[in-house]
Amino acid sequence: MQILWLGHGSFRYAIGGKVLLVDPWLTGNPMLPADKHDEAIEGATHILLTHAHFDHVADVLPLAKQLKIPVVGQYDLMTHWEATEGIKTIGFNKGGTIDLGNLRVTMVHAVHSSSFGTDTGPNVPGSECGFVIEGEGHSIYHSGDTEVMADMQIIHDLHSPDIGVLSAGGHFTMDMRRVAYAAKKFFKFKTLIPGHYRTFPILEQSADLLVRELPEVEVIEPEVLEPIRFT
Repeated sequence: MQILWLGHGSFRYAIGGKVLLVDPWLTGNPMLPADKHDEAIEGATHILLTHAHFDHVADVLPLAKQLKIPVVGQYDLMTHWEATEGIKTIGFNKGGTIDLGNLRVTMVHAVHSSSFGTDTGPNVPGSECGFVIEGEGHSIYHSGDTEVMADMQIIHDLHSPDIGVLSAGGHFTMDMRRVAYAAKKFFKFKTLIPGHYRTFPILEQSADLLVRELPEVEVIEPEVLEPIRFT
């Protein structure tokens, strides 16, 4: 199993014979050079979408059409896109689990917002979510953009994730202090990977606080397109 950070809140999971792009933001992502875009999406089999802010959704439809792979996300938006955009989708909702062969994906709650701008104001296509991805003997909690929430206890109780990939940049999501609190309060991670940070000056730039606060957890500060491998 392998995890790749594509910069910001975008990740790539190679697990269970599939390659999942979660919130793939390529166009305008200052952390992912244009000449690395093909490498980032090579072999992708599915796109997972947590919410509709531009830095998560901007490349979803173009990639789905280019790669001819399904988008996985909330039922309402997936049904609309399948009818209007001619793409394949897998629509489900919070608490639901889909079977992708040798792995399972469960949609879980998040606390954030979800919209994109239009000429007449914000369009709100569904609500924000996270995912638990289970396969190859691992359970990964991909938080998506969220604040700390009591539902994290439910996620731990039902899925016992050993790997946490948590948005940690602050301002728009949890910061490092709140991620450390969530990890200690609700989870028993073996590995914690921060995301949604370092992209812009307004966001947290280092995970040193997580390393100090979580001495029993392997905190991995990812580098863009450098594989993090698990057995």
